[in-house]
Amino acid sequence: MNMAMMANAVRMLSADMIEKAKSGHPGLPLGMADVATALWTKFLRFDASQPNWADRDRFILSGGHGSAMLYSLLYLTGFADVTLDEIQRFRQLGSRTAGHPERTLLAGVDYSTGPLGQGLAGAVGMALAERMLNARYGDALVNHRTYVMAGDGDLMEGISEEAIALAGHWRLNRLIVLWDDNHITIDGETDIATSTDMKKRFEANGWLVLSCDGHDVGEIETALEQAQVSDRPVLIACRTIIGFGAPTKRGTPKVHGSPLGADEVAGLRQALQWPYAPFDIPAEIKSAWEAVGAYGEGIRRQWEERVAHSGNRETFLRDLSGELPADFMARMRDLKKEIVADGATLATRQASRLVLEKIKEIIPNFIGGSADLDAACMTGVTGATAVTRLRYDGDHIHYGIREHAMGAIMTGIAAHGGFIPYGGTFLAFADYMKPAIRLAALMDLRELFILTHDSIGVGEDGPTHQPIEQLSSLRATPNLLVFRPADAVETAEAYEVALQARNTPSALVFARQATAPVRTDSSENKTALGGYVVWEPDAARQATIIATGTEVSLAIAAAKMLAERGVSAAVVSMPCVELFERQPMAYRESVLGAAPRLIVEAGSTWGWDRFLGKTGAILGIDSFGASGKGSDVLAQFGFTPENVMHLVLQLVSGAPI
Repeated sequence: MNMAMMANAVRMLSADMIEKAKSGHPGLPLGMADVATALWTKFLRFDASQPNWADRDRFILSGGHGSAMLYSLLYLTGFADVTLDEIQRFRQLGSRTAGHPERTLLAGVDYSTGPLGQGLAGAVGMALAERMLNARYGDALVNHRTYVMAGDGDLMEGISEEAIALAGHWRLNRLIVLWDDNHITIDGETDIATSTDMKKRFEANGWLVLSCDGHDVGEIETALEQAQVSDRPVLIACRTIIGFGAPTKRGTPKVHGSPLGADEVAGLRQALQWPYAPFDIPAEIKSAWEAVGAYGEGIRRQWEERVAHSGNRETFLRDLSGELPADFMARMRDLKKEIVADGATLATRQASRLVLEKIKEIIPNFIGGSADLDAACMTGVTGATAVTRLRYDGDHIHYGIREHAMGAIMTGIAAHGGFIPYGGTFLAFADYMKPAIRLAALMDLRELFILTHDSIGVGEDGPTHQPIEQLSSLRATPNLLVFRPADAVETAEAYEVALQARNTPSALVFARQATAPVRTDSSENKTALGGYVVWEPDAARQATIIATGTEVSLAIAAAKMLAERGVSAAVVSMPCVELFERQPMAYRESVLGAAPRLIVEAGSTWGWDRFLGKTGAILGIDSFGASGKGSDVLAQFGFTPENVMHLVLQLVSGAPI
């Protein structure tokens, strides 16, 4: 079959769906169709009948605005999820062919993309996961590549520098980036905003850089062949014309993000010598593409045979499935009993390291690191082995000072499968990772974001390092569990719940300062309930103090002082708001009670008003912090047992606060 005709089928199908939707981005599909055709027909290893085959090559369309091209490829090669009806419902409400590719909507989409740079950085995580899994199980079970199609926008985003630096440092030679080098962005020629020599930039980061005419299939194939044998990650600069074939808009920003229009589509048909009606793909062309989609079936079946006869079959398949070891719960129960028996006063970040050490013993594919903060976040685990270009079988990742890339690479590892990733930084720096955290939640991926130094209790480092709004921001993110444990028992319980949440990422928020234990039992995972009564007075409640993290022990101290004054106050620990809100109404009401409520958290008050009830107040912080000794800063903002006691007394008396 003529390759030009196969590429033009991609172009016209993309143009037709964008025109029918009156919405979309035709520039990339028209410009990169030749590159995509060469890749998918000659190099990309996949089986359309089994889209999630574990040893398939991964394809990431980092410029997710060009989704019409990906949907065209999936339809043409025979992916069952992408019917002609779905193609014709492109960008419509309820369609699986969404405006940007969504991993949870459509088999064949390996990564949800759209925020530029995220797909490229996530692909680095996928390529790292492949090498790490290969180091554990060998070429017979794990041997595939990660291909990324990226544009100028992806390479301009700052996250790309962090990601390509790590890819070069780790020498991820199974990673191949196809750069849509068309010199155009939405506002005009790229030279209005950049004069960076992208090829030299990648070379400086240890990549092999190749070039080709993105409309010459022979040159494209030659570059891809050279990429197959590289000992480094590869950038292929594909010089293309955005909107190739469009008679008046080609090569201009006008073709980037708007439908071509009826006259321009008609001209495109004429230029490409495509006399067929919209969405009409000649049978011989469709058959040729379907043969491409079916070619990988034999390769997949051979791989399945190797897996079936492998001595590592059981462990390998368990790692791929994401299932936890059968003894996970029993060993976590033992750990919690040990914590209770020890009764040590320690910071929850210290408790986190204690729990991490145990979990890594239980779950060998639980891997992670930090953004150069192992000592501070306590993510450095005894006996861990660093992942390097010489040793992919390690279990600890040094990301350097690169929170942006760390978040996206973690998400790429989780999306690839085979590992459960975690990564640590300060809570104040979670903002650097927010796009990746959001995508992890959108893609239903299990990964653990460890965020320490959780309040103004950080002290002398001052407002730049003292989180205020970060907790509220994280809690506002759909499908994200945010845990702020009060002590070591709650810390262990939070990890237990987070690891059981197969389709949800978790943020585990820990304190720098030490706190006394608030729990003396571990028979029930109360953190799984989101909130529970941790201190119940002997007499009927006159007030309820709701607190999180280190403020729980402060609240209990205040409740004891209130009891001496004849005021009975219960204390509710609420380590996970999201889980508490999932509980039945009757349970929530029994925990919160009908008495006046005081909410205590050393962070933004935003969002807490929904728990105030008829009478209540919030002790929080709606300004930035201050530099000084942690205990002094906390006291300045009112986080002392004495102040909490006085606020409760005011509530009980009916006095305004």
